[in-house]
Amino acid sequence: MIRVGIDVGGTNTDAAVMDGDRVLGAVKRPTSEDVLTGVVDAIGAVIAESGVAPAQVEAVMIGTTQFTNAVIERRRLAKTAVLRLGLPATASVPPFEDWPEDLRSAIGGVSAIVHGGREFDGRTISEVDPAEILSTVSRWAEEGVEAMAVSAVFSPAYPEQERQVVSLIEGEFPQLDVVASGDIGGLGLLERENAAALNASLRPFARKVVEAFRGGVARHAPGAAMYITQNDGTLIGAEVAERFPVLTFASGPTNSMRGAAFLSGVQDALVLDVGGTTADIGAIAGGFPRASAVAATFAEVRTNFRMPDLLSFGLGGGSLVRGEEPAIGPDSVGYRIASEALVFGGGTLTATDLAVAGGMAEIGDPAAVAGLDPRLVSRGIASMRAMVEDALDRMRTSREDQPVIVVGGGSILVPGELAGAARVIRPPHFEIANAVGAAIAQVSGEFDAVQALDRSREELLADAVRIATDEAVAQGADPESVRVVELEEIPVAYVDGAMTRIRAKVVGELRRSSDAPAPAI
Repeated sequence: MIRVGIDVGGTNTDAAVMDGDRVLGAVKRPTSEDVLTGVVDAIGAVIAESGVAPAQVEAVMIGTTQFTNAVIERRRLAKTAVLRLGLPATASVPPFEDWPEDLRSAIGGVSAIVHGGREFDGRTISEVDPAEILSTVSRWAEEGVEAMAVSAVFSPAYPEQERQVVSLIEGEFPQLDVVASGDIGGLGLLERENAAALNASLRPFARKVVEAFRGGVARHAPGAAMYITQNDGTLIGAEVAERFPVLTFASGPTNSMRGAAFLSGVQDALVLDVGGTTADIGAIAGGFPRASAVAATFAEVRTNFRMPDLLSFGLGGGSLVRGEEPAIGPDSVGYRIASEALVFGGGTLTATDLAVAGGMAEIGDPAAVAGLDPRLVSRGIASMRAMVEDALDRMRTSREDQPVIVVGGGSILVPGELAGAARVIRPPHFEIANAVGAAIAQVSGEFDAVQALDRSREELLADAVRIATDEAVAQGADPESVRVVELEEIPVAYVDGAMTRIRAKVVGELRRSSDAPAPAI
């Protein structure tokens, strides 16, 4: 299957065309200010570079930072309200209580707590009052609210009330984007509520972005199915990305980790991805990113949707170098490195200039940095090494030295030996590992629910795997290739009946278009 992988970084938009295990072509393009233009241009450029006919491309996989950037920059967010089902409980901590004021203001920060919700053991806190809900939402609609998150106490275990309310609102106010918190996060009311609110605020923008990507794919690869990469290293269809844009948060580093595992053939290691602005380090187990075991804080908001276990720090090819010591980053020239770094004819001293002056890389014009003070260069390289080794040490979960796979265009800053690394691996095509990771990504399906132990454990686990498999196949996975990558059971304590939380995740290869239709774009 010929497929195109695209990954958007802060500095470059990378693209790769792959046929099976072979990389047929790759390009790097500066990330455009609007992101979208750079993505569309990269699709056309990499197809031309590879020499394949546009009609031969069967799938295009895109990893985008646009939804992440929208939240961080506080732009393009819909006016969003949170409706919590919990009275007379939960009133002491209202929705949005822990949000930064500027982000809360950017999405409107409208909220109400109404009757509903369940206790941890399934007892009803109070019954849902449809009249109360419709009166509240009617007022919000008149005030210009565009999106809503509905959160009910203990809805991951008892989703009925939440689903009832979402259905009621969608029936009466079809113009609103309504998100059920149980579809986004797990147990933990405030974190789940926050995640659902972020997702709701992004939905109108997500539709515009995905529609624009559809147009770019149709222009450069007619007939290709389009997928968006999510933050566990797998794919979701375009329609799912429109509904759940938060699933793309941190997809760039996970693309790099998947690409690093694929290109190196090493399935268990630490992966260091150095870009133009920042470096990310994470761990892969079985070729997939290790998930974070703690609640994720995103844009200063505490959430509990799935996120990879990552450590980011301010070291990249465009990192500014200041002083005699010197200080490296965290600010960067970003996508302007091709015009501002000394080795590219600019007037700004960057980390890339130090690497070239120190003989670590041969790019640009080495003569442009030949006059740098050797002591400055030596101290700068030592400082970069210390930053990397400190990050590696913080990410390790074992005293044993582990392999470290180094990828990304900025990886020229990383020396060939590091303290704590069993070996440093720089695989072929390391500079476009993120695009390769997007191109080789598989389709996933998941099941995560709290269930009563009214059947045998084996039956419950088998049902969870079956539901996850059906989801993966519906998203375009080849049924014959689906395999289980996660299956866990967590008993739920302090309830009258025996309850357990079951999580199952499966992955599978994309079906060829000749075998079966992929999700429509």
